[in-house]
Amino acid sequence: MRSGAEAIAAKGWLVAHKWLLLRRSSQIGILLLFLVGPWFGLWIVKGNLNFSYTLSFLPLTDPYVILQSLVAGHVPEKLALTGALIVTLFYLLVGGRSYCSWVCPVNLLTDAAYWLRVRLGIKGSAHISRPTRYWVLGMTLVVAATTGSIAWEMVNPVSMTHRGLIFGFGLAWAVLLGVFLFDLFVMRHGWCGHLCPVGAFYSLIGKLALTRVLLPARAACNDCMDCFAVCPEPQVIRPALKAIRGTPPLILESNCTNCGRCIDVCSKDVFAFGTRFNTTVAGAAGIPQAALK
Repeated sequence: MRSGAEAIAAKGWLVAHKWLLLRRSSQIGILLLFLVGPWFGLWIVKGNLNFSYTLSFLPLTDPYVILQSLVAGHVPEKLALTGALIVTLFYLLVGGRSYCSWVCPVNLLTDAAYWLRVRLGIKGSAHISRPTRYWVLGMTLVVAATTGSIAWEMVNPVSMTHRGLIFGFGLAWAVLLGVFLFDLFVMRHGWCGHLCPVGAFYSLIGKLALTRVLLPARAACNDCMDCFAVCPEPQVIRPALKAIRGTPPLILESNCTNCGRCIDVCSKDVFAFGTRFNTTVAGAAGIPQAALK
């Protein structure tokens, strides 16, 4: 039985895909906002995900790019620093890895690779430790320091996607195809879950983020494992779901992408969105379910 089949039977297809549909709308909508300018001359947003200027008054800057620039010895302009502060504060509210699941266009590609991987029944997977992404993150900063440039952005799949859509893909096709094939044949969620330094950076912001996935009905879990099957970072679920070492019903792990797929596919409504303060003493014996809502 495919993951989410019980949820579809219990809640209907639309409800069982609500957060996935909202996420796709967000990813595609944000991408279109950047493209309607160069494509149709409607300049709602100027720039790209590294730096943009929205409606001629709101600067938004990728703080990871600012960090690379500072390490490279370049002090960004005040407008860029202001944009980085705005973005950082935003992801402190919604969760750092929300960038990966709600904004990043490469996630569309890697999710497609995973979908096809499941349909083709590809089981084998290489082993790369998830902390490897932090080593890659460190290496991009070392390269920036030694070259005096934000060299990573020349090969960053996210940046290449934006440049490719506007100016023509060229080499970007090879990079994006490599990411797709890697996730399809070599490793489940290989790029986003194990190697991408952008996700690693945003997970550091996510350590203190307000928005979290709660488990207000974890006692209702029937161990169907659908949440583990669809989660791009399944290691974040078990401590909260199984109360490992007294963990409350709250996912605090910074690599949770807040994608909402665990909410979608759970027929028992174990999961829900909330804040890190919703369940400060939740999970203790004797607390009625209503008190956790």
